[in-house]
Parts: sequence; C-alpha cells; structure tokens
Amino acid sequence: MRYAQPWNATPAAPSFQDEADQRERASDASNLLKRAITAAALGNATEWFDYGIYAYGLAYISAALFPGSAASATLFALGTFAISFLIRPLGGLFWGPLGDRLGRKRVLALTVLLMSGATLLVGVIPSYSSIGWLAPAALIVLRMLQGFSTGGEYGGAATFMAEYAPDDRRGFCGSFLEFATLAGFSLGALLMLGCSLMLGDQAMHSWGWRLPFLVAAPLGLVGCYLRSRLEETPVFRELEEKAHNKNEQSVPLKTLFVQYSKPLFLLGGLVVALNVVNYVLLAYMPTFMHKQLGVSENMSLLIPLIGMLTMMAFLPFAGSLSDRFGRKTMWWFSLVGLFVAAVPMFTLMTHGVAGALIGFAVLGLLYVPQLATISAMFPAMFPTHVRYAGMAIAYNLSTSIFGGTAPIISDWLVDKTGSALVPAYYMMGACVVGAIALLFVIETKGCSLRGQTLPGNKR
Repeated sequence: MRYAQPWNATPAAPSFQDEADQRERASDASNLLKRAITAAALGNATEWFDYGIYAYGLAYISAALFPGSAASATLFALGTFAISFLIRPLGGLFWGPLGDRLGRKRVLALTVLLMSGATLLVGVIPSYSSIGWLAPAALIVLRMLQGFSTGGEYGGAATFMAEYAPDDRRGFCGSFLEFATLAGFSLGALLMLGCSLMLGDQAMHSWGWRLPFLVAAPLGLVGCYLRSRLEETPVFRELEEKAHNKNEQSVPLKTLFVQYSKPLFLLGGLVVALNVVNYVLLAYMPTFMHKQLGVSENMSLLIPLIGMLTMMAFLPFAGSLSDRFGRKTMWWFSLVGLFVAAVPMFTLMTHGVAGALIGFAVLGLLYVPQLATISAMFPAMFPTHVRYAGMAIAYNLSTSIFGGTAPIISDWLVDKTGSALVPAYYMMGACVVGAIALLFVIETKGCSLRGQTLPGNKR
C-alpha cells in the first residue's frame, strides 16, 4: 500500500545524473558564449588591423601612391583615410536593416570578407610612378569598399556580442570586442613597425609597406568561418519566432527614424566624443608626433603602440566595473577626466619622448572607460527589431562626420594655427557634446535586451 508524501517532507535530493546534466548544459552555454565572443571579436580585429597598418604606414603609402611633396602626399593620404568614413553611413543603411531582417551572423560573415579582401588588394596596387593617377584612384575605390563593409561590421558585431552575453555580465563580455579593436590595431602597427625595423627605410618605401596588407586575407577567412558556424543570437531567434507566428513584416527605415529618433540622436552625440578621441589618439598620433613634435619615425610609432597595449590590459577590468556601477558612471569619469587632462597632457607631449609617452598613456587610460562599455551600452539603446539598423546607422553617420575626419582636421588646424594644442581643444569640444547627450541616456546596466521595448525604459 502506498502512502502520500507529507506536505512538509524533505524533497528527494537531485540525482547524480541531474547534476551531471546541469553541469553539461552550463559548460555548453559557456563554450557557446566564448565562441560568440571570439567570432565577433576576430572580425572587429580584422577591421582595425586595416586602420593600424594604414595609420602606421601612412608615410610609405603616401610616398608610393600619391604625387607631390611629402607634406602634400601625407595630406592626400589622410584625406583618403577620411573618404572611407564618408561611405560608412551608406553601409549602415544597407547592412543594418539587412541584419535585422536576415540575421546578425550572415551579414557579419559577408562584411568581414569584404573588409579583408579590400585590405589585401590595397597591398598590391602599383605605385604612382608606374600607373600615375590610377594608383590613388584605386586606393580611393578600395577605401570606399572598406567603408561600405565597415558600415555593417561594428554595429553588427556589438549587437551580436550584446545579445549573446548574460545581462549581468554584458559589460565584461562586451569589453573583449574593444580588446580586439586595440589588438587588431596593435597587430597592424607591430607588423608595420617590425617590417620597418627589419627591412630599412629604402626597402619599406619600395615594397616592404605592402607586406602587412597581405595578412588581412587569412584573418578575414578565419573570421568568416567562425561567424558562419555560430547560431543566431538567442534574442534574435526569439524575436524571429514571434514575428513568424504573427506574420509580422520587418520595420521600414522611416519607422526607425520616426519612432526612435531620440536614441539615434543620443547615440550620435556619444559617438562624437568616442571617435574624436579615438581617432586623434590612435590614427593621428603617429603623424602628429613625427611631424609636429619632431619624434623619430620609429619612436612615433612605438609610443602609441605601448600606450595601446597598456589600455588593452585595463579594458576587461573597466567592462566589469560597468556591470557593477553602470555604463553612465564610467562615461562620466572618462569625459570629465579627458576634458580636464587634454591640454596638460598635450603640453607634456611637447617635452621629449618621455613626456609624449606619459601624455599618451594618461589620455589613453582615461579613454578606456568609454571604450570598454560601448559594446554593452550602444546596442541596449534600441529594441531588438531595430537594434542592428539603429546601431549601424547612428554610429556610422556620426563616425563619418566626426571620427574619420579627426586626423585630417587636426593636421590642417595644427598647420594653420601653429599650435600643437589644437587636438586637445578638439577633444575637449567633443567631450562636451558627449556629456550633453549622456544626460539623456537611459542606464541599461543589467537590463534584458529581449522584446520590442526600449531596454531600461521604466515607463
């Protein structure tokens, strides 16, 4: 005869098999998260690898592919660097809605292939002395193709990363996307610097500058393979299933601009601060130190590289702090710190190599709290059904106007004014714009990204 179990009886302990199954599921989830981070980060590193070799090989590229004096050729090369950014909004308009309709991983696999392929082709453009104006024309076309592909790369990678990460660790997980940004940039810089040291100036101007560009092809193939092997993000799959059941259509761009104009403008304002600081410190600094401060060519490459490697060590720590104290807190610390320190640190840079190294390191470390949190903060400013498009369009439009133009504007203003402090004032102005936008941004620390409502919106 069976007796009913008393209501207050101690429940049976979970079996050994149950515990093993739980551990296996946890292990599978952890491995999937690691693969997602790796796939997103490697593609982002490929994008920034190109920026690294272009910025650090600018003197060689300008001499090989542009006519005129060294100063005019450098200005042409910086202008070509900026051209790719002017195309990025078109890429955002194309890839963003496509990523919200077809899925994140498909678009990201295509963008990394386009980016790496164009970078490879830059390395095989014949010199100006061989084909004349066709050389800079070919470079411009390839930079435009890179800009178009990049228009879908970062917004998609950040969205992909944010939607895979646990809500309470999104800052920490997202920081590895920015870790890859600096890793890609540093790898490009190291390759260009290493080739310069091993081959010498004559060989670099002749053919050596091309070698780092050829590395882009295997990087792109590996990134494409990893991305294509992953499943779509859980957040996107959930939305896709609901939309399929309800027979819903994708959101038109007009609806995005009308219903989500506020987060679009706020994200654009934050990106002004983020990318002016970013491109002044990372892309323009080698040219600035060599041309304006009189630092040797190799040392002007080495100083920012040491600073970037230092920044990389602090990125996961800053991302983890944002999970605890919030993204906005980290941004306030960064914006205020950069505003206060910009002029003193640029002044310090004018006092020899040691001053340049300390000045760059301080500004770089103050920039880390921004950089570490954007992959967690920016995608969370939009609901799932417009996240890729909103992120790609706002980010790339602001970057094209204020980010990619920062090196050439800084160089032109320094030449016109004769003041080495102009980049500092430019950074301070950008920080003010970012601070105004930050006042109205919703804190999304720990918030879920699921659904079609704005994360963190309590109304």
